[in-house]
Amino acid sequence: MNKSMIIGTLLGVGIATTGGAIASYQWLKEPAYAEVLSAVPVTKTTKIPREECREETVVHQKPAKDTNRIAGKVIGAVVGGALGNQVGGGNGKKVATVAGAVAGGYAGDKVQANMQQKDTYTTVEQRCKTVYDSREDITGYDVTYRLQDKESSLRLDYDPGSRIPVENGKLVLNQANH
Repeated sequence: MNKSMIIGTLLGVGIATTGGAIASYQWLKEPAYAEVLSAVPVTKTTKIPREECREETVVHQKPAKDTNRIAGKVIGAVVGGALGNQVGGGNGKKVATVAGAVAGGYAGDKVQANMQQKDTYTTVEQRCKTVYDSREDITGYDVTYRLQDKESSLRLDYDPGSRIPVENGKLVLNQANH
């Protein structure tokens, strides 16, 4: 063998050995990041109360001054008695007067009751009720990641982005890095 060939062979073996050593070192070296495969937001619904008011017209019945409707009964009895007195003669006149007074008293009571029911006034009042609005808040993220061909999951309180730092074979999970 000539000298050039020996030098070339030794250089080739040296380069191949060095290249293999460098490749082996890279293969043994731990990765600097875990690849994030998905980060799904976890949400919570919050209901927020608020008061909703509107103006409403309300009809009220005025309080009756004569709750027993005595005036209607008396006036009705007097008018009914006077009309009954116009009918018949003798005892028939007395019966007609009494019957007219009774019927008139009843009619007067009903007329006064009807008038009291129609005696109303209106006001505008504010009516309020509590209604709820909903809001979705993100409370965290369900993260799936791959580290050295192994997939794993965890929940974080922040979105880690596309990768998570790794140090000494463990994830570095602090939000300051993001």
